Amino acid sequence: MKTQVAIIGAGPSGLLLGQLLHRCGIDNVILERHTSEYVLSRVRAGVLEYGFVELMREAGVSEHMDRQGLDHEGFTLAFQDGRHRVDMKALTGKSVLVYGQTEVTHDLMNARRENGAPIYYEATDVQLHDFLDGKPKVTFLHQGEQHSLECDYIAGCDGFHGVSRKSVPVDRIQSFERVYPFGWLGLLTDTPPVEEELVYIHNPRGFALCSMRSHTRSRYYLQCSLAEHVEEWSDDRFWTELSARLPADLAAKLQTGPSFEKSIAPLRSFVAEPMRFGRLFLVGDAAHIVPPTGAKGLNLASSDVYTLYHGLRGACLEGHPERLDRYSEICLRRIWKAERFSWWMTSLLHVFDSDPFSQRIQRAEQDYYTSTQAGLTTIAENYVGLPYEPVV
Repeated sequence: MKTQVAIIGAGPSGLLLGQLLHRCGIDNVILERHTSEYVLSRVRAGVLEYGFVELMREAGVSEHMDRQGLDHEGFTLAFQDGRHRVDMKALTGKSVLVYGQTEVTHDLMNARRENGAPIYYEATDVQLHDFLDGKPKVTFLHQGEQHSLECDYIAGCDGFHGVSRKSVPVDRIQSFERVYPFGWLGLLTDTPPVEEELVYIHNPRGFALCSMRSHTRSRYYLQCSLAEHVEEWSDDRFWTELSARLPADLAAKLQTGPSFEKSIAPLRSFVAEPMRFGRLFLVGDAAHIVPPTGAKGLNLASSDVYTLYHGLRGACLEGHPERLDRYSEICLRRIWKAERFSWWMTSLLHVFDSDPFSQRIQRAEQDYYTSTQAGLTTIAENYVGLPYEPVV
């Protein structure tokens, strides 16, 4: 088999890149080690930056998102001294869209099915060959048959545990990581959200987040110890603890109900540098992880896709392969800013086992950023998403 771009991974970043390339006439094949049902079962983020929304529209897969997504012009930070609304629309002129990652993936899967471009689910023993200084090739097993896929470029969109980054020689890549001493216990329930916009809460008992997927489906999170097990958290225990962390007026109107998904996720910050290795390009979680506090994971993957897509257009359609030379530089500049914001939001809102000085510094940060126009604007600019940098 031959193609122009081999895409490893059929999560939202791989599917979005494949859709954009297909629409401009660049052949691509997607390989995914799991079933499509498994990919859709993964519950992830639901806050989309304006840049991601525009890229979905450019890819021609925005009809359902535009119809069902919830436009949010602000969100609330709640501390012991009260609640502070960050009016993103007034401060930046932009807003975010609440639309679940599962729905994004479903829309992109449908588009792939309709356009008939090749996608192989349950592709195993995927191996990347000759991408550093030769003609790239990807070998894999599918339905018991060995396949060899010759290509011009490889996009590694297969996540933190995928084969793409692991295929890079260890002396060619550098990793930066911070692991946080707590996790997020998340619960998904078909009950109306407690508030029309997201509410981030700092409480002495621990951080909490009130989010949603729709007007009738809510997503709540609690900071928890990494020693906790999800089986230890009954629905009743979760609702009791959430109520204890909410401001009194929100706790009074919280509607509880049975959960249909519950999980504990550890928090980490991770970046791999560089993101290009010959003709292999790392995209999304394959190259970087952020704590979910800043709602940047899926959105950072989208900005990688934007940069690689425009670089591949230059290389494959316009005869300018040098457009790909700055891929890593452009992506990492935005990634580190998003890493900083996610780290800062995590530091601002969570309870750490800290000394009294660090606790006072945290309180001062909370007060400064919510009591000045400059502070609120900084939060708003980062939350709605920094601009994508064009490839020239």
